[in-house]
Amino acid sequence: MLPVPALLLLLSSAALLVFLILPSLSPSPAAHLCACSPPTTTHTTTTVTTTTTTASPAPVTTSPADVAWLKAQLASNSLPLLASHDAFHRLRKGINPRTREQQLFDINRHHGISHYPDEEAANRTALPCPGELLVEEHHSNYGEPWAGGRDVFEFLANASALTPRDQVLEIGCGTLRVGLHFIRFLEAAKFHCLERDELSLMAALRYELPAQGLLYKRPMIVRGEDMDFSRFGDTVMYDLIYASAVFLHIPDKLVWTGLERLAGKLRPQRGRIFVSHNIKFCSRLGGDKCTQRLAELGLEYVGKHTHDSLLFNHYEIWFEFRRPKV
Repeated sequence: MLPVPALLLLLSSAALLVFLILPSLSPSPAAHLCACSPPTTTHTTTTVTTTTTTASPAPVTTSPADVAWLKAQLASNSLPLLASHDAFHRLRKGINPRTREQQLFDINRHHGISHYPDEEAANRTALPCPGELLVEEHHSNYGEPWAGGRDVFEFLANASALTPRDQVLEIGCGTLRVGLHFIRFLEAAKFHCLERDELSLMAALRYELPAQGLLYKRPMIVRGEDMDFSRFGDTVMYDLIYASAVFLHIPDKLVWTGLERLAGKLRPQRGRIFVSHNIKFCSRLGGDKCTQRLAELGLEYVGKHTHDSLLFNHYEIWFEFRRPKV
């Protein structure tokens, strides 16, 4: 038997030995991670669904629902659909009934309320605009209402199944009564126009495009006549070519020259040429001869359309041509 002091000394030494060697016997954290299977981790995945709303292109045609809504607005505001001339003018309370001629006089003589004189206008205005354009005299230069340009656009865009990426040529775009709607609808640089009249071009470029905020669309508007389309380039292909009340005023021979030059620039199958009012340049040849001449150019007559105006007691006749094959 060991004496008590010796026993206590032995137990203390054993405890100290265990304390010193125990850490070396225990697995290290790294050994634990490598030797054991990784712990099962539960991941909670939150799926966020993002809905991207792509703005639909503006509708080309006014719908029956649009008309019904407008009629309801007129009724709710007690506004008649039609008013006589006298009744219309009795409504002008507090409105200064100046004609365009009087407005122009005020601008030129009195400089309006806050117009710079001519000498200063050139220094202060990026695009000096003649007074005749400011009072929109050019809106009365044509036989139909200015707003009728929307009707023409609606018909042609629908009849040709037009998309914003398509290439369009107007022969005789004038002051852009119709062209503004195409320029707004199409992508930039997709609208071409050949126009011979200097005043119309001035109104289009110096008033209408800036006033409508469409300069960024970069339409290619070329002054020219004799059906010279060379400045538009040799490789351009058109999805729509149209002439609104233009071929009426051009000699038949020149019309055929234009068609000959444009036939190869019309996209096969899908591309369309539309001519308004009549096609006397063709009918004067006689049906068979006209068909034969069109065929020689690679064109064919598709048919006749009558388009009714939404706003006016008016309709317009259009004649359609296409290029059936390469």
